[in-house]
Amino acid sequence: MTTAIVIGAGLAGLQTAWYLNAAGIETTVLERLDGVALESSFANGGLITPSHAAPWNAPGIWKVLLKSIGNEQAPVLFRPRALPLFWRWGIEFLRHSSPERFRATIRANVALANTSVVEFQKIRQRLATDPLAEGFEHLSNGTLMLYRSPSSLEKGIANARDMESHGIACEVLDRRGVVEVEPALEAGAQAMAGGISFPADQSGNAYLYCRALADYLQRCGVTLRSRCEVLSLRAEGGRIRSVVTATEGELEADVVVVAGGVFSPDLAKTVKLDLAVRPVKGYSVTFGVDGWNQAPTVPVVDDDLHVGVTPLGKRLRAVGSAEFVGYDKSINAARLNALRDVAKQLYPAAAPYVDDHAEQVEWAGLRPMTPDCLPIVGRSRYDNLFLNTGHSYLGWTTGAATSRLVVDVICGRPPALDLAPYRADRF
Repeated sequence: MTTAIVIGAGLAGLQTAWYLNAAGIETTVLERLDGVALESSFANGGLITPSHAAPWNAPGIWKVLLKSIGNEQAPVLFRPRALPLFWRWGIEFLRHSSPERFRATIRANVALANTSVVEFQKIRQRLATDPLAEGFEHLSNGTLMLYRSPSSLEKGIANARDMESHGIACEVLDRRGVVEVEPALEAGAQAMAGGISFPADQSGNAYLYCRALADYLQRCGVTLRSRCEVLSLRAEGGRIRSVVTATEGELEADVVVVAGGVFSPDLAKTVKLDLAVRPVKGYSVTFGVDGWNQAPTVPVVDDDLHVGVTPLGKRLRAVGSAEFVGYDKSINAARLNALRDVAKQLYPAAAPYVDDHAEQVEWAGLRPMTPDCLPIVGRSRYDNLFLNTGHSYLGWTTGAATSRLVVDVICGRPPALDLAPYRADRF
């Protein structure tokens, strides 16, 4: 029987293991931490949103980055001390902000996202029929993109029409229409010029989803080894001979898949591969709303303030910020407070819950970003080493598709999408 090692037990790694197991491949997942989904999959925005396929490096992003320096409240913040890590990467990031490349990235992300939604539905349905699989606070209520000025709404409509041409359903709403979709916004709606509804979007708790996947996979025979840090790969004759771990020595398999998020580049360097993946820090704060009878049920994104708020059962999660600071995961209180402020602006009735910090979960995580905001998917220059990493801010949105695609390549099946836009050597 063919054997595989998957490095990383987040969204990308576990979904890769799902498809490997379905293909009859004996699979082992290695995770350096004490459990699954404890990095960027832990407390992210919880969104499955083909509607967010537009990359962050939109035309003019260089102005945004320059203005952010020294402004702790800036939604996108570049810290000069991170320049050594980002200078080459950053040149590519800016190069891909041209209008032509921006539109090409949208097309490639939408193709992945649409495929991923179909694959995710299959996984979700399988988990739903398993009496031992826990739920993950999934909602199919769509999302709302909100705009605070007529000019930003106009730009949002132009982007939405572009998405619509790629099959992403949307509806432009005035202030009253926004409140009809999400009545909890009524008190804060006066600050809005309007919004756009994306009814096909979904949401949920990515951490609980990963736990459900891991439990299911282990019952299906997949081996999950936590607290198993991978130190390096060893290559021989154009193939990966072994995976070197800190606790279990060298492990061998027919196939190795790197799905380690922001830690993928360091691992790839051990076999002289250069992966253009860098960490971009994001923040979230999750607070309980038990007792609020009219709590939100639709995820919203305030496009002008770059903050999203996602309902998760009896909790709300405010998420946002893009901080170019390297591998620093320390929590900046000012940036968390900025998220809280936006949540209260959107939902004035939420103020007592937002201001009660006792039971809140404060989090900072590192998104694995590529310069064009597309993942790296497929075979490396080593015959048996495959890559599924660099999902940027769309890990749950595109991860099921990238996992299916990489396993298609492993199994010698024609992939459903052309993998050229996602190859590792494109930079």
